[in-house]
Order: sequence, then C-alpha cells, then structure tokens
Amino acid sequence: MATPKAEQPQAFPYPGIPGTGDGSDAISYVETRATDGAAAYPITSSTIMGQLFQIAVANGFKNVWGQDLAWMELESEHSAASACEGFALAGGRVTNFTSGQGLILMKEVLYIISGKKLPQVLNVGARALTSQSLNVHAGHDDVMGVSDVGWGILFGNCVQANADLCLISRHVAERSFIPMMNVQDGFLGTHTIENLNYPEDELIREYLGDPRIMMRRVFDTDYPLQVGVVQNQDAYMQGKIGQRFFYDKLPGQIQQSMDEFYRLTGRRYDLIENVQMDDAEYAIIAMGTLSETAVSAIDSVRDVLGVKIGVVNIVSYRPFPAEALVSAIKNCKGVSVIERCDIPTMVDNPLTTDVEAALAKAVMGIDGFDKLTTIPYVCSGAAGLGSRDTTPGHIISVVRNMMNLDGKRKRFFTLAIDHPTALEVIEEPDVRPPGSFSVRAHSVGGYGTITTNKIIASMLGDIFNFKVQAAPKYGSEKKGLPTNTYLTVTPVGKILTHCELQQVEFVPLMDPTTWFMGNPLVGLQDNGIVFQHTDELTPEALWDSLPPYAKYFIREKNINFYGVDTIEIARESCRSDVSLIQRFQGIVLLGVFLRVTPFREKAGMSKEDLFKSVRKPLTKYFGKRGEKVVEDNLQAAQRGYDRVMEVTRDIMNATPPEVLAEGKVEWDAKGKDVNAFFI
Repeated sequence: MATPKAEQPQAFPYPGIPGTGDGSDAISYVETRATDGAAAYPITSSTIMGQLFQIAVANGFKNVWGQDLAWMELESEHSAASACEGFALAGGRVTNFTSGQGLILMKEVLYIISGKKLPQVLNVGARALTSQSLNVHAGHDDVMGVSDVGWGILFGNCVQANADLCLISRHVAERSFIPMMNVQDGFLGTHTIENLNYPEDELIREYLGDPRIMMRRVFDTDYPLQVGVVQNQDAYMQGKIGQRFFYDKLPGQIQQSMDEFYRLTGRRYDLIENVQMDDAEYAIIAMGTLSETAVSAIDSVRDVLGVKIGVVNIVSYRPFPAEALVSAIKNCKGVSVIERCDIPTMVDNPLTTDVEAALAKAVMGIDGFDKLTTIPYVCSGAAGLGSRDTTPGHIISVVRNMMNLDGKRKRFFTLAIDHPTALEVIEEPDVRPPGSFSVRAHSVGGYGTITTNKIIASMLGDIFNFKVQAAPKYGSEKKGLPTNTYLTVTPVGKILTHCELQQVEFVPLMDPTTWFMGNPLVGLQDNGIVFQHTDELTPEALWDSLPPYAKYFIREKNINFYGVDTIEIARESCRSDVSLIQRFQGIVLLGVFLRVTPFREKAGMSKEDLFKSVRKPLTKYFGKRGEKVVEDNLQAAQRGYDRVMEVTRDIMNATPPEVLAEGKVEWDAKGKDVNAFFI
C-alpha cells in the first residue's frame, strides 16, 4: 500500500531506521546509497534532491557497495536525461531528479531510454506547468505530459512511501528492463517533514543487488551490441510491437517487487491501495497526497452522512491497474475521481479517462476483468492545482455531490476556487488523531520561521518520539512578504491531512501587522496559545497594543498570550555572521515554543537536558556553517525561552467593557474560515 503498514507480530529482517525527514531527504538518502551516480539539472521542487546528492559526492560519500558516487550537472534537463542514457548504456546504476517544465523538456530522450530498455529511475517532484501562469507548486500535469513515453510510473502519497517506492522502482526497472518514474507531489511531498523508517544499508544491498552484477554493460567491446539504429518500413513496427513482450510482464513484476519488499521490511504496497472499500457504496479515486487527505475524511463522512465511503489510491499509474481497480469499485453506486490537473480538450481528465476505460472493458467482458452489466456513475474533479488547498471539508463536499443530495450533481467539479463548477464546503471536521497539537505560524519570508518549523518537527519526532508533519506555505515571491508554516504533532496515529491547518492550538505571530491583514485567530482552539513578536517592554503594553477583536477572542476563549522582542534577541545572539540576524528571529521562536507549549513538562525534562537535546537538530541544519553558528543559534533559543513574557489573566480582565464590546463587533464581522486568510 502507498500508505505503508508494518504488520505485527511477524518479525521482519529490515524494519528500518526511525527518523524524520521530508520527501527530498528520503530520496537522496536512498539514491546516494543505492546508485553509482546521478546526472541531473534539477529544478523546483526537485532541487533539494539533487543538492543533497551533490553534497554527498563532494563529501566523498560512497554507496553501500563502497563505490565512489558520480555527479554530473548538465546545461539542461534534456542533456541530463541524455547523460543518464549514456550512464546506463555503460552499465551504471543512475538516477535523475526533475519537475515541471524540466520533465517535459526531457520527453524526447525519455522515449529513447525506454526504447533501449535501460533500467533507470527518475525521481519527480510533480509540479504544475506554465499553462496559465508560472507556478512552482504541486500539480500532475507534468507527469500526464510524459505518461506515454513507455516508463512505469509509481505515485507516493507520504514521505515513507516516497522512500520505499524509490527502492521498489529500482528493483522493478532492473528486472523488467523498463525505466521507472518515482513521483511525489512537489512541496506537499518534497518539502513536508514526516516520520519515516529509513532503509538500512543491508536492506539496500540484499533487495537491489550489486549494480556491477545487476546492470548490463551495453558498451562492452568484448560483447558488442548495436543500439539506436535506423529502421525503415520493413522493420520498425515489428520491433515496436515486439516491446509488448516486456510491458505485458510489467504489472506482475511490480507486484512481485512490492511483495519482496514487504517480505524484507513489513511495509506492504500494491498496485492500488483500497481503504474501507470492502463495504463501500461510493468511492473516491486519487493519486499522491490527495489520496491521504481523502482517507483522513472518510470516517467523518461515514459518521456525519451515514454513507459507506471508501478511497482507492492509485499507486501504479503506469501500467494502469485496470483490472484491480474494477474489482475494487464494481459494487459502488458512484465514484469521484479527483485529479491535480485539468485538460479540457480530453473527453475527461487523464485519470478519469483511465477509470472509465477500465469500466468499459469490464462491461465488454474483456478477459481478466470482473464482468459488469452496470457501472458506477463517474464524477470527475480538478483540485489542488498549483497546491491549491484541499481540505477534509472539500472531500465531504465531493461525497455530497456524488450522492446528489441536493439534486444538482455536477459531473465535472472543482474544489476551493470561485467558479460555477466549484463545490461548496459545508463543514470542516477535525480529523486529526486524538491528542494532536497543531501550530500555524504567521511570519515573513526570510525570518527563518520555515527552518525553525523543520527543527521543531525533527526534535519532536526524533527526541520526543511524536508523530509529526511539518509543511511550509512556500512561494517564489515570499521573501519579505507574509507566509505561513504548519506543524502537527501527535502521540499516536498517523497524520494524513496534506493541507493548511483548520484547527490549531498555537499561533505564533512573528509580524505584528498580521493582526491587520486578516484574522490569524481563525481555528485557534479554546485554551490555546498565541505568541507575538513585540518591542513593547511590559505585558501591559503588549496587551494594550492589540486590536479589540484580538482582546475579545483571547479573553473569551481563555487563550494564553505571550510576547518577546525576537529582533533584539537575534541581534544579541548572532555574533558569528551578521548577515543571519534576520533569520535568527525564527530560532528565538524555537525557544519560545519550548517554553510555552507542554512538551518539555510532559517529557519530565529539565531545562538543561532540553537544550542538550536541542543541539542535535540545530547541528543538523546549521552545522555546515560551523560550530560558532550552532552556538549562536543555541543562545538565541535559550534567550527566547528565558525572556518570553506572559500576559496574565489579571491584565486581560482589566480590559474596559466598551473595548470588549467593540472587539465582539469586529470579531463577528471577520471571516470565520481560515481559507479566507489569503496571503
């Protein structure tokens, strides 16, 4: 399954090394250990994968067979693909990283690589194409644009799956002679930190095998072989159709590779992942992170609407698992296919078209398919284009539409935009695991808050053993402009939502003007926490600086309110490199977080032990800049911890009644949906 499940109590030889990381960390970890080298020209959102691989090469890192790694950065994605072709022809185990327009630019060479049966893996951070405007965020239109090039295509929906499917893709490619793409959503996968079990070196050695044994050296003068020939009318078609010999075996090889991976690790994957489909009357079909967000909502749908709903996550997009899909949805009254792309010139969007073709084959009685006389009603939706936020509430609206509850069912629908095809969100359930604690930080690009979010997630996951998910609201134009970061931690369960947080317990405001740009308090739970950067010297002055609506809400909901001058502490602490002062503000927030949240106290840690633990993630992120920079960051965090001031209940309760009355009027006039806070 693409949401891996380690099954107990059976013992597996390679359960993995627990840790935290984002999708880029996961891919680079696997590929630097498994391959001989990489040729790449990575672009956003795949850049970090290539960067980490290049750093490993520069540091003299060797793969698990003790071989030096090679790195080639070419002048374009087309050239990078050509270099990978040559690398594989020479018998090397090679990888590549790309996204968006880069993937499209490679397309000519991708046909050649599959035609020559070269077993390589291309890691893709799926990204929207510039078909309306430039966008560097998640979309599947780049992958759809190369879905016909003869490569196998696997989609991961979480960081663990991204790492595991990278290995599985390699295993498949070298046993089928079909190159493979390992796809994850740009930013929503590549830059989202989650818990994962990193593969052991021993697993990689046993599962993949030594590349010097597994790889064919086509450029071997002792065994000459002609490739890339010119063929005319008499021969070309014979060879082209002859390739079906390899592709007919590909679905079975993928499943076999997944089964072998399960035998070694306990993490099971299949061509499709069925969630609560045994009794489902309706189903949502999706790929990538959208499928996990859909899974997060189905229990709520079953409870609120009383409908039996399931989710089918497509793991193997190419080859398309038509028979397995029909078997999963054959008893459904309706299905809704949600896709991260929109191609209006097609009969339907690509995944929907594949679903409909599979159902048509079943009705025709094609061998291998369950015979159907009727088929589910198929709705097709576009969502999440360019990382447009898709929430559990949107998933519920998809189910309502599919069931035609209002008699106005939209066969084609969209989510989260202002358009006649858009579905209305009626409720936004809290689908987080029990005991979850979520943070939505409002900051400014360049303040270091994104890195701080990563550090907090790494610390809570690696040191406190929480399940974590941390994601930024990135944007190419964000530096110097408002931005958000999101973090959820939970003691149990798995965090499935890949969206902006609707319910939060902690709202840090690194820019006080945020109060006047929207409503940063939307979704803050009762007894929650607010922190604000301030240059006010006393708690009373800090409270007086707030707008009336904030005073009303904080007092009404029993919110805990804190503040400190993060800029002053950043200036005091940043001695090693003054160019980093602005970014140090985020590290001050790290200290504040540790002081005002309950995690240290629940862990029973002293302040001394706490900051010993903090050094590890600080070294992970800043160690490359030198020990002095790490020490400066540690000082900034400690000063934030020590100096943060609390606005007490006595101060809040002294607020004049007329101010609170004015605040209530302001609050009632403000938006109550976090999606109304556009920045």
